[in-house]
Amino acid sequence: MQMACEERAEFAELLAGLSPAQWEQPSLCAQWRVRDVVAHVLSYDELDRWELLRRFVKGGLLVNRVNAIGVAEYARRSPEQLTELMRACIPPRGFTSMFDGMVALVDGMIHQQDIRRPLGIARAIDPQRLQAVLNYALRAPATRGAWRARGLRLAATDVDWAHGSGPAVSGPGEALLMAMAARPDALNQLAGPGKQLLARRISR
Repeated sequence: MQMACEERAEFAELLAGLSPAQWEQPSLCAQWRVRDVVAHVLSYDELDRWELLRRFVKGGLLVNRVNAIGVAEYARRSPEQLTELMRACIPPRGFTSMFDGMVALVDGMIHQQDIRRPLGIARAIDPQRLQAVLNYALRAPATRGAWRARGLRLAATDVDWAHGSGPAVSGPGEALLMAMAARPDALNQLAGPGKQLLARRISR
């Protein structure tokens, strides 16, 4: 939970520094602008269990549709309101607080990079936080990291983390995380004989 709070605090700091134009820029998430990604990240914090159930039923239990409903419900909130809500959701609440905050940590780190990468805003992620997210991304159903990494040896070059056996794929830990989360943008930072197989799995 402490790591999730730290991640959200850094996310809020990022948002506070964005220009109006940057809020409207495309993110790495297909068809979502920066503001849509932020709305998605926060759209579960204010739901109680019944509201969460209502949203899933409304979305036909299809994750992409459920996420789209959440983004639409926050469409009228301004960048300033979304930034303040991010600050108000430290620590995370509701669904995102599950598993001792791990849901918020993983979701927040991946989506923060979905914003930072296309905007060209780099950051240094705390190594322990990054290692924790890399480990959880392997078994998180929404990420499907284990499926993309099967039969491969993933090895970070900047933090003490590696997983699996087989043809190697190496690079920065953040790039490995984003590749496991099916972001092709990360592939140009990776190398090794297993890279092409990983790229094919991302494209599916």
